[in-house]
Amino acid sequence: MSKIAAIALLALKWCLFAALCSSNLWASAAPTGVFESHADVGSILHPGTLEYDAARGTYTVGGSGENVWSTADAFHFVWKKVAGDVSLAADVSFLSKGGNEHRKAVLMVRQSLEADSPYADVALHGNGLKALQYRDEKGAATREIQTQEIETHETQANLAGPKRLRIEKRDNFVYLFLGDSGKELHYSGASIQVPLQGTYYVGIGVCSHDKDVVEKAAFTNVELAADLAPAAKTTLYSTLERVTIASTVRHVVYVAPERFEAPNWTHDGTSFLFNRNGRIYRLPVAGGEPTLIDTGFANRCNNDHGISPDQTSIAISDQSQEDKSIVYIVPIAGGVPRRITQKSPSYWHGWSPDGKTLAFVGQRNDEFDIYTIPITGGEETRLTTAKGLDDGPEYSPDGKYIYFNSERTGHMQIWRMRADGSEQEQVTVDDWNNWFPHISPDGAWMVFLSYEPDVKGHPENKGVMLRIMSLSDGKMTDGKVSDKKINVLASLFGGQGTINVPSWSPDSKGVAFVSYALVPDESTGKK
Repeated sequence: MSKIAAIALLALKWCLFAALCSSNLWASAAPTGVFESHADVGSILHPGTLEYDAARGTYTVGGSGENVWSTADAFHFVWKKVAGDVSLAADVSFLSKGGNEHRKAVLMVRQSLEADSPYADVALHGNGLKALQYRDEKGAATREIQTQEIETHETQANLAGPKRLRIEKRDNFVYLFLGDSGKELHYSGASIQVPLQGTYYVGIGVCSHDKDVVEKAAFTNVELAADLAPAAKTTLYSTLERVTIASTVRHVVYVAPERFEAPNWTHDGTSFLFNRNGRIYRLPVAGGEPTLIDTGFANRCNNDHGISPDQTSIAISDQSQEDKSIVYIVPIAGGVPRRITQKSPSYWHGWSPDGKTLAFVGQRNDEFDIYTIPITGGEETRLTTAKGLDDGPEYSPDGKYIYFNSERTGHMQIWRMRADGSEQEQVTVDDWNNWFPHISPDGAWMVFLSYEPDVKGHPENKGVMLRIMSLSDGKMTDGKVSDKKINVLASLFGGQGTINVPSWSPDSKGVAFVSYALVPDESTGKK
């Protein structure tokens, strides 16, 4: 070999070495433990890093990036490619105190390494917030379910140890489990549906929430289980959530391994009411433990109940006396129920704004129709006569209209009529099956529940959407309203029990609902 050729070869080797040192190819060659590789995702100013200590089983991840949020992400990701169902758990802590309160250390499942990929992650924020975040379609906006376990900056800085997090993907659903290091994990109440196709990525990552800064987090006691077997047994969990209309951020308020349903938001904004095992319970808006409201002999209350405009009474629907639902009124603090409807079955759904009239659904002569009746009892007035089911009547805040859902067109849609039953007109016109319209106290919005087009009735344990329509700018034309005015507020596993009754906050800024999850028993430590 000539001297010139030798020099050229040496120069080529040096270039290759420099390229490796300045790229993720070199980083990927370093030990990665249970993972395969690591790389920056999205637009990054300062390259991320991974330090793996095999002796201690610690992954120290350094990451920059603007955010993991909105329609595109920027962070450092340590990953393994998998297929099927997967579970990933780790003790997670930031190495430095302070920093941006929105910095994130995440456990993530992700369709691709593109910045706008569908994904779901369990994110520990700099301020201690734990959240399940997700993008359910490529390029879509990120959404979030926040748990109740939030610490201040000061508390987070003084934590005795790291937080243990687990993300678990089963079929198309992703679940968040939480705990302290060395303690048993519990289901947080946060679950969402994110369809990941074929092979996808699972791993850990860090975002500094500041493109000019690199933050580091430690991931220890990492447990990665891929290709999980189908669950042998599951437990139904119910989660009472509230969603903020402006941001669509969801907040877990209360979760329990049992079925409960249909929250009402009290008019003073302090509490929720819901039904469980035939009884009515009160729960503080901030969370905590529910307390039983005494409803006397009415111990088979169903999910059709609501609070009077003056907040002194609750209308309940109970079937303890005739094995068919009957509408009663009971003092809000508890007491002896007073019967309102003489005929059954009858299911309450709405109070008139003046508190003098109840709207309900009654089955008479094999037809379900909308009726009204004075709160003093007496004769009921039939308002609908169309063939097929009419359900979910609720007064508008001004008392001029009653909104309801009807299948008279062939599948369930939202309708409205004058309070006397006249001028019945269709509000939604689409392919979904739309149920239970709820009007905001300021009259500006309508929230309702939507099932897939092929779903009959309003069954439980289905993939459903809470959708919201503006009533202030959605102009009625020939009984129709533009679909452009309807948006998805939340997608969830639910249906029956999710939002059967009025559940708006008194300031019209949020809605309460119940989501459900069939959580594998092995995920919660149950035998």
